[in-house]
Amino acid sequence: MKGVITVIGKDKVGIIAKVTSALAENNINILDISQTILQDYFTMIMIVDLKDRKDFFKDIKDNLEKVGRSIGVSIKIQHEDVFDSMHKIS
Repeated sequence: MKGVITVIGKDKVGIIAKVTSALAENNINILDISQTILQDYFTMIMIVDLKDRKDFFKDIKDNLEKVGRSIGVSIKIQHEDVFDSMHKIS
């Protein structure tokens, strides 16, 4: 199972380091990553491998939200299937 993580907030030093460290601490592999700065806003989307962590999804979600609050950004994680369903055009 894969997950989609989005990170949005005012740009500052250390956002990528904090987010990727939290993922590494939870043994979550980043499969793809894209980030950009839109004016002063940092935006990042990652596809991550959750195959070994599906039983702990809520813990991962809570931990990432906590990391986001600590650095002043919004971090959201969704199962890939949920993300795909929400973004299909019928």
